[in-house]
Amino acid sequence: MPKPDVLQARVAAYKAILQEVLDSRPSGMRQRLAEVLGKNRSFISQISNPAYAVPIPVQHVERIMEICHFSPREKERFLAAYRKAHPRRLQILKEETQRTHTITLPDLGSEARNRQLDGIVTAFAEQVARLLQDK
Repeated sequence: MPKPDVLQARVAAYKAILQEVLDSRPSGMRQRLAEVLGKNRSFISQISNPAYAVPIPVQHVERIMEICHFSPREKERFLAAYRKAHPRRLQILKEETQRTHTITLPDLGSEARNRQLDGIVTAFAEQVARLLQDK
């Protein structure tokens, strides 16, 4: 395991890439990301700011890249940096079996409310799946 200062530098490297991506996207992307992940906006600030030591939880990595529309090059750079900081985390994520289930939701009449509903449904499904895996 790397020394704490080396690990922090590696975490800062992938967070800098995420920050770059977020800065190049339309305004509101951080809020949308927070809603979809079911987190507060301050969480997004912490995981996207290289100055903070908070690492990005592995269970959010794929979703972040999807929501932020990472280009193939951005994804490659980000994952290489993430792997360098956390060599075993992505492997653990890949070992987990996942499947997709599509549901139809009502249109709530505004993009913001629809995103909020999507985030709630996603967070709920993830929490239920975690509970079931623990049994």
